[in-house]
Amino acid sequence: MGNLTINGLCQSFDRDDGTRLDVLNNLHLEVHDKEFVCILGASGCGKTTLLRLIAGLDEAKAGTIDLDGEEIRGPNPKVGFVFQEYSLFPWRNVIDNVAFGLEMRGISKEERYAAAKKYLGLVSLEQFSTSFPAELSGGMRQRVAVARALALDPVLLLMDEPFGALDAQTRNMLQKELLGIWKKTQKTIIFITHSVDEAVYLADRAIVLSPHAGRICREIPITLPRPRDRTSVEFAELRRDILDLISRT
Repeated sequence: MGNLTINGLCQSFDRDDGTRLDVLNNLHLEVHDKEFVCILGASGCGKTTLLRLIAGLDEAKAGTIDLDGEEIRGPNPKVGFVFQEYSLFPWRNVIDNVAFGLEMRGISKEERYAAAKKYLGLVSLEQFSTSFPAELSGGMRQRVAVARALALDPVLLLMDEPFGALDAQTRNMLQKELLGIWKKTQKTIIFITHSVDEAVYLADRAIVLSPHAGRICREIPITLPRPRDRTSVEFAELRRDILDLISRT
């Protein structure tokens, strides 16, 4: 299962001048098992802050986050995180990077390598298992990061603009691959992006945050059949509607 419930979530930070910066304010959200949700909004609206709270990396000022009925109070083995940066260890080869989390859990070398090979196959990188990060392209390094998160078998996968630094062609290719992985693994995915095009292509639902003291200003179901045609009239109309909404918030 991968049902997430957020109630009354608030987060703020103290500034050096003694004032307070409100980042999230009384946010409520439900994400359903196996759902693919994209979160959109202007820079500084609280997207990454929200993801870090869901991951248990930071503590909220108020509110609760429950995953399958259990409150998240810290890092949770049911939650995987793919950061915007690749965050790979340069001194470890690909398979050892993917197996790292399992190693930290005390899983035997045989078992963790078997799991790592499985997920490297899923991202089509099994032939690069002995390569090092410096020998890979940006897109390949991000696929290693996805495999590393999946190797821990989370029920919820958080992705913080994972394709934002890639060129358009590589980004489109990885979006298609990610949908294939999602279909095979049946994970619940929450994906942050600045790209409306990316959200319309990937998501079951787009969540648009307001630019100040992040609140949800609109939840938009995306019911276009997959695989989605970026050149279709329906795709263009939905993309335009979301862009107009963001520009008005």
